[in-house]
Amino acid sequence: MLSMMRKILTAAALFTLFTHVYAAGDPAAGQEKSAACQGCHGEDGNSPSADFPSLAGQNATYIIKQLKNFKDGNRSNETMSAMAAMLEDQDMADIAAYFSSKKGVTTGSGAPKEVLNRGRLLYKGGNKKEGMAACAGCHGAKGTGNGPAGFPALAGQHADYIERQLLAFKTEERKNDMNHMMRDISFKLTSNDMKAVAAYLTTLTP
Repeated sequence: MLSMMRKILTAAALFTLFTHVYAAGDPAAGQEKSAACQGCHGEDGNSPSADFPSLAGQNATYIIKQLKNFKDGNRSNETMSAMAAMLEDQDMADIAAYFSSKKGVTTGSGAPKEVLNRGRLLYKGGNKKEGMAACAGCHGAKGTGNGPAGFPALAGQHADYIERQLLAFKTEERKNDMNHMMRDISFKLTSNDMKAVAAYLTTLTP
């Protein structure tokens, strides 16, 4: 657990150190530039499908990092890699500013009470037996994330999307986490744990 805390603090410090290089974004320009994004992520950033993440209210610095990672190959997705390849740094900053300015909505999963309770316990308290830190330590007690530190907001996100990302980190299909943190965390989660945490997050208000 102590090792994980060191990783969290190191990652947060490094991310904060480098965020100053991101250009300031213009939400108005971002609305126009995000026209192609809106087909999947929603006009206001609230995706109508769990196939695509909602971006409304997401930390701008996190959105920029993901776009950069898609462009440089550190994160892989055929559609997103192609889209990001056409964007310059200012475009990314503008698009991120637009989506981060929008209000997210609670999606809800309809999961049974016992599943939601299990998810809440894991999210807020972690799993000491497995040496897993609480998700809330980075993503916030209410799932609103930590923009300056680079940790994304998760409140209200589609459960299926969160579950897929946790599995991608666990199998190392996705490796663009800071300091290996998400891979370490997800490796300690069972498939049922992932479902529970994902379901719980849908109940939080963005």
